[in-house]
Amino acid sequence: MNSAVSSTLFLAALLLGTEATADGTPTLSPAKTAAQAGLVDIRQLAPDIAEDIKYAGSDNFVGTPVDGYLAPKCFLLKPAAEALARVERDLRAQHRRLQIFDCYRPARAVAHFVRWAGDLSDQRTKPEHYPDLDKRALLGDYIAPVSGHSRGATTDLTLMQCDAHDTHCKPLDMGTSFDYFGTLANTESPKATSAQHANRELLRAAMEREGFRNYSMEWWHYTLTPEPTPDTIYDVPVQ
Repeated sequence: MNSAVSSTLFLAALLLGTEATADGTPTLSPAKTAAQAGLVDIRQLAPDIAEDIKYAGSDNFVGTPVDGYLAPKCFLLKPAAEALARVERDLRAQHRRLQIFDCYRPARAVAHFVRWAGDLSDQRTKPEHYPDLDKRALLGDYIAPVSGHSRGATTDLTLMQCDAHDTHCKPLDMGTSFDYFGTLANTESPKATSAQHANRELLRAAMEREGFRNYSMEWWHYTLTPEPTPDTIYDVPVQ
């Protein structure tokens, strides 16, 4: 059985309600709404935080709106949302702001990613998102059958520098776009320039002060530690 098929079957088992197992397979929450899952919209805590929710539109590596994203919103479990709002508040004292690409990710969205990765005929986004990789290499390190985002405490974001009046803000140069599959996106990549490393470090320092840990393969990816529900994933839609 190929990896795309096995990954899809694994997701299907989760969506049918498989319980957590000794090998660390997570439990799928029975929650049907964000409120039932304890997920809150970050804008309840930071009303004007900058958002560019990629999977709610077509500007992403799949090239189409992703299953489960019915609105361009950022939901997180309350402890993670509160911590992220504190990061945003602290940054504003330095004329900086966050820009959010993704937060909680429904399990059905991850299944969509796996199906896309298994369709080798669809190469539309290769030039922008994986120019130096064979698409068959994406399943595994880059696209996993279960995402930490589905646990509700992980966010993908970047850092913006604003002018002295905080009226115009521009994303800092991090060396790659969001969801670039390749080693240049690794936080400590030697291929990044010194200025890009400095910008990545500004983001990491701001996030670490509030308990977020970076994923070393992606400069944009941060998870609150300890996670509020480390053994549970959710599949409520973002709407």
